[in-house]
Amino acid sequence: MAGLPLPDELAARAREIIAGRVEPVPARDAATVVILRGSGPRGGPEVYLLRRKSTMAFAAGAYVFPGGSVDPRDTDQAVAWAGPSPKEWGEVFHADENLARGLVCAAVRETFEESGVLLAGPGPDSVVEDTTGDDWEADRLALIDRSLAFADFLAGRGLVLRSDLLKPWAHWITPVIEQRRFDTRFFVAVLPEGQRTRDVGGEADHVVWRRPAEAVELARRGEIFLMPPTYRTLDELAGHDSVASVLAEERHITAILPEAVEVEGEMRLMTP
Repeated sequence: MAGLPLPDELAARAREIIAGRVEPVPARDAATVVILRGSGPRGGPEVYLLRRKSTMAFAAGAYVFPGGSVDPRDTDQAVAWAGPSPKEWGEVFHADENLARGLVCAAVRETFEESGVLLAGPGPDSVVEDTTGDDWEADRLALIDRSLAFADFLAGRGLVLRSDLLKPWAHWITPVIEQRRFDTRFFVAVLPEGQRTRDVGGEADHVVWRRPAEAVELARRGEIFLMPPTYRTLDELAGHDSVASVLAEERHITAILPEAVEVEGEMRLMTP
């Protein structure tokens, strides 16, 4: 039998929504970034994963990629920009130019907030080499509490966002049966030379670099929890033996919306 069985509470909500008695929650625009680095000790690329705290309202205990919701200020046209334009990103992700700008900015901002990795540099052909000082940490915390806008952060350091360091990968929308929903574009990026991820706390209680195939196998054995979009992405990446191979893959982005379906009296979540 295909699909994932839904717990009783979620199954009941699914039936209410299907019957039209409950209105689905709108999905918030969001971005997430799969950070890759070169071959690990067992060969093949590795990905950076965070385990969300068990107290989080959404995806508690799940291993996820850095990411989060688009901040209204992420669409600020004052953001210094290098690489493919918001218009070009919009064409890839089937979004208007304003939203596309916000998605790319959110991807870069959230990656810095949740891993310390910054996809920006002094110019269109350079990238920051180190983001580990106390002054960087102060800026990171100010971005998290929203006392500092991303455009002002870049301007204050004389940096430009490097959209060319991002690769579009996927588009997932949280099922309508969930009470917290996100319309998320997935990106892939390579850990810039000289930079390193660090345990930055916040929403995560553990971080790890893992080969995609290993993460998938751990999830299959029930040793870690992966949400369907994370599982699918890791499974796709497991077919690549190098970072270069991942970057060379052609991707045609279409929205994926898992759907609750009743199968022989049981509500199950089906993923296209």
